[in-house]
Amino acid sequence: MSKPVEKAPKDVVHQLAIDRETIKKELRTQKLHTTFNINPRTKFHCITGKPNVRDLDMEGEKDQNLANILWRSFLEPRMKYTSPQTEAQEIGWITTPLIDTDTSDRRLNFHRRSNEITKFMAQSSQHKENS
Repeated sequence: MSKPVEKAPKDVVHQLAIDRETIKKELRTQKLHTTFNINPRTKFHCITGKPNVRDLDMEGEKDQNLANILWRSFLEPRMKYTSPQTEAQEIGWITTPLIDTDTSDRRLNFHRRSNEITKFMAQSSQHKENS
């Protein structure tokens, strides 16, 4: 068996250069967000206050921007968008029938019909069940 190769001791200067380069990359890609916005795709849970304590924060003006974001997040996709956003939405996007349905047209409507044979078989199957 071969002996494991011993690693050279870490050079402090090289390690500091690697750390400096890593920090520069992080600072370059880091972005400071100063405005807060709610993600409309996550579920929103309201936590109510205690019933015996009057919450002074609840009294005040309604934030119209927040109300619009929450109202829009609860809409169905057809109300939010003008066209389907995914292929799964394409399946049920258009729900109106393409042609007017005529129930008297025998080519498109296949209602149950009974004749002598089906009536006879229905009676015989009921007779077998009762026996």
